[in-house]
Amino acid sequence: MLKNSPSTHIILAIETSSEQASVALLINQQLIQRVASGVTTHSQSILPMLQEMLQEAGIALSDCSAIAFGSGPGSFTGVRTACGVVQGLAFGANLPVIPMVTLLALAQSCRECSEANNVLCALDARMGEVYWAQYRFDSVLQTWRTVIEPTLSAPALVVPEMTAGLQLIGNGFAAYADQFTLPNELINAAVNTVPQAQAIARLALVELLAGRTFNPDQAQPLYLRNKIALTIAERAEQSAQPAASK
Repeated sequence: MLKNSPSTHIILAIETSSEQASVALLINQQLIQRVASGVTTHSQSILPMLQEMLQEAGIALSDCSAIAFGSGPGSFTGVRTACGVVQGLAFGANLPVIPMVTLLALAQSCRECSEANNVLCALDARMGEVYWAQYRFDSVLQTWRTVIEPTLSAPALVVPEMTAGLQLIGNGFAAYADQFTLPNELINAAVNTVPQAQAIARLALVELLAGRTFNPDQAQPLYLRNKIALTIAERAEQSAQPAASK
């Protein structure tokens, strides 16, 4: 069981921006995570996972220092679910919130697995596009620097800077593997995954210690796209393109 004390920093994290829902509890450097894959309604699964996790840790929601969440980009419904759940929990327990960019969470996961310093992240945005960004880890300051801000574009328009030692992560590379203009060896080595709550929690601890927290009403999603679905005509045109090019 994880113990709490007045000097303990406790981060509760929620990530629902993809088809996978996850929650994590970070107590200093001790971490618990719950994951539910293939969930159609994250709003039905997230609270039971949170309750089970808090019970396992032997702490109450009010013992937490802050609630962090993946603010996007990602699934429109998913990021709205995270914002709604976080606001409800934070208002009820009088806790601050910490929004974290999902693409940065991918970079954090990549670093935890391979100690990568230069990471290109891409998530499948549907409609033939990806959400992407590039991050560089500053080993001196022990923090991430944004090289390219979160962007929405066609895979062919993903052009990284600082390519030395570049590592790729995110399900966008597998979804459109033949549409990127990146070297095949990079695409083939890309880690096919989605954002995880445990990475959100670790990033949020840095924000908490730096005093960068927000009131619950500031738990807002990060949108890069206003349109969330193709029209029937647009889908038909997209389907006809490969045939027309033969």
